[in-house]
Amino acid sequence: MRSTDIAEMVDVGDPRVSPDGATIAFVVTTMDLDANEYRSRIWLAAADKSTPPRPVTSGEKRDGRPRWSPDGTRLAFVSHRSDSGDGPAKGSGLYVLPVAGGGEVVRLASWPEEIDDVAWSPDGRRIAFGARQRDEERYGKDKAKDQPPRRIDRLFYRLDSVGWTVDRPRHLFVVDGDGVGKPVAVTEGTAPSGGLGWTPDGKSLLFTSARHDTWDLDRASDLFRIAVADPVADAPKPKQLTETVAAHGRPSASGDGRRAAVTFAADPSVSPANTQIAVVELRSGDVRVVTEALDRNCAPMLVAAREPVWVGDDVYFQAEDRGGVPLYRVPGDGSGKPEVVIGGGRVVTGFDAAGGTLAFTAATATAPAELFVATPTGEVQLTSLGERFTAAREIVAPERFTATSSDGEEVEAWVMRPAGFKEGRKYPAILNIHGGPFSQYANKLFDEFQVQAGDGYVVLYANPRGSSGYGQAFARAIRGRTADVEPGSGWGGIDYDDLLAVVDQALTQFPFIDGGRLGVTGGSYGGYMTTWMVGHTDRFAAACSERACNNLIALESSCDIASAFRSWVGRSHLDDPDEYRRQSPITYVGDINTPLLILHSEEDLRCPVAQADELFTALRLLGREVEM
Repeated sequence: MRSTDIAEMVDVGDPRVSPDGATIAFVVTTMDLDANEYRSRIWLAAADKSTPPRPVTSGEKRDGRPRWSPDGTRLAFVSHRSDSGDGPAKGSGLYVLPVAGGGEVVRLASWPEEIDDVAWSPDGRRIAFGARQRDEERYGKDKAKDQPPRRIDRLFYRLDSVGWTVDRPRHLFVVDGDGVGKPVAVTEGTAPSGGLGWTPDGKSLLFTSARHDTWDLDRASDLFRIAVADPVADAPKPKQLTETVAAHGRPSASGDGRRAAVTFAADPSVSPANTQIAVVELRSGDVRVVTEALDRNCAPMLVAAREPVWVGDDVYFQAEDRGGVPLYRVPGDGSGKPEVVIGGGRVVTGFDAAGGTLAFTAATATAPAELFVATPTGEVQLTSLGERFTAAREIVAPERFTATSSDGEEVEAWVMRPAGFKEGRKYPAILNIHGGPFSQYANKLFDEFQVQAGDGYVVLYANPRGSSGYGQAFARAIRGRTADVEPGSGWGGIDYDDLLAVVDQALTQFPFIDGGRLGVTGGSYGGYMTTWMVGHTDRFAAACSERACNNLIALESSCDIASAFRSWVGRSHLDDPDEYRRQSPITYVGDINTPLLILHSEEDLRCPVAQADELFTALRLLGREVEM
C-alpha cells in the first residue's frame, strides 16, 4: 500500500434499520484527494439480501446520519450539498427523502453549523436535531478583527477540531417533518446540551447538560427532560433528573418510557476511568450502573460509538476489549451481567436493531468495515465494498505476540512483516505508539501501518499500561506518583518499561528485525512517549514525534482541555509543579541524541503548536539533528 491509495479506501458505517426490519440504511464514505475532502452517500440494503445494496443519495459532498421515520416511508439525513447554490454554502442541512412511493427530497433546515444528531418524534410529525447555535452578530462578520471581544469566565471554552465554543453552545431544535415552518430552539442559554432522545409518548426530549456553577471544575453533567409542545413552541425550563455528582451522557429512553440508559462516569475528576452504562429511573432519578462486572470502557473513542440502545428490556452498547470493540447487551434492570452479542476480536463500528433485525458494521485488521446482519444461525454479510481495495494490493496481516514487562505484567503487542517479505533478510522496524493514552490499538485496518509495511518496514505496535481495553487497574497504572487516589508510575514510567519490553521481545522472537535500524513514532500521547523515549534511550536510529505534548505545565494552561491533566497527575500544576516537570519530555531534551522529525498542525488545540516549537528550538540550540 502507498499513501495515495487512501483515495480508493471505502468505509461503511452508521447502519440504521427500518421499523419493519426489512431495510438497512447506511453511510459509505470515500476520499477525494484532489479536493482534499471526504465524500459520503447514503445506501440502502435489503436485510434478507433479496436485492443488491444501492445508493440513494448522490454523495457529491457529504450525506450522512440517516434516520427512518416511524412508519418507514421516509428517511431523514444530514447533507452538505449546495442545492444548486440555494443551500448552505457552509454548515449543513437537514433533509427528508421519500423512500416509499417516490417524491422529491425536502429540505427542512439550513444550518450554519454541523447538525450532529437527528431523531424523529414517535408520531413521525416532527424531527429533533442537535447543533451549535452561534452568535451571528459575531460570526456574521466578514473579518475576524471586526468581531466583538469574547467574555470567558469558565474553562473549556474551545474544542479541538471545533474551535471556539464559548459563543457557540450546542442546543436542541425541533422542526416539522413535512417541511413547513422553521426550526424552533428547545434549549437555550450558555450551557451546552448533549445527546438527544425522545420519550416514547413524544411529549419530551431527554438530553444531558452541565448547568451548575462549578461544572468546569468538577466536570459533572446531569440528565434533563424538557417538554416539547405540539405544535412546536418555545419550551419550558428543563427538569433536572439526576444528582450533580457524576457525568451522564448519550441518553436513550426505554420502550415503556420509565427509564433511560446513559453513559456514566462516577467520578469525572479521576482519570482514566471506564465509562459505564447506567439506567436512570425517570420518575425518581435513581441511577443503577449495569456494567460494573465488565471492567471495560463502554464509550469507545476509537469508533463513533452511538448511545446505548434499548432492545426490549435489554440495553445494547459497544465497549473496548483487548484490541476489539465487541457489541454487548445487558439487562436494563441490572439482573444479569453483560454478554457479548457480536465479537470475534473485530471492531464493531456501528449497530442498530428494529423489527427483529440486528444490523452492524464491523472491521478487521485486514478488511475495512462492511455491513452485516445477525441471524439465529449466524451472520450474513450484506456488502463487500472494500474488497476491490484489498484485492488490488498486498494487505499485511498482523501477528499477535506478548511481552513481559519489568514488573511481570503481560503486554499485548503485534508485528507486521513488510510487504513482499523474504525469509533470511533483515528489515528496519518502526515502533508505533497510540494516543490517548486511554485508548487502544485495535483490530481495524489502519492505513498508516499498511503504508509503513508497504515501504519495507516491520511494523510494531502494542497496548502498554495506560491503554483502555484491559481493565481500569491496567489503565490507572500510569496515574501520577503523588496522586491521592490510586497513584501510579506517572506518564513515562511503567508504560515506558512496557514498550521497551515489547521491543526486546520482538528482537528475540522475530530474527528478521534489524536491531540497528529501529525507529519510533506516535501522535498526541504517542508523540509524548516518542519524545520521552528518545530522551531516555539511544537505541532508536530515528524518531518522529507527532502533535506531541512535550511540556505538561504549559499544556495544562493552554490546551482546549486545560486543567484536565490534574485528573491524571492527581494534583494541579499549581500545587505540584515539580511532578509536572518530572513527567515532561522537555525536561530531558539535553539527553536527546536521536535524529528527530517533528510533525504538528498549526491549528491543533489539544496539543498546541507551541509544544512543537519548544522542542524544536531547544534541539536546534543544542545542535542536534532535528527537522519540523
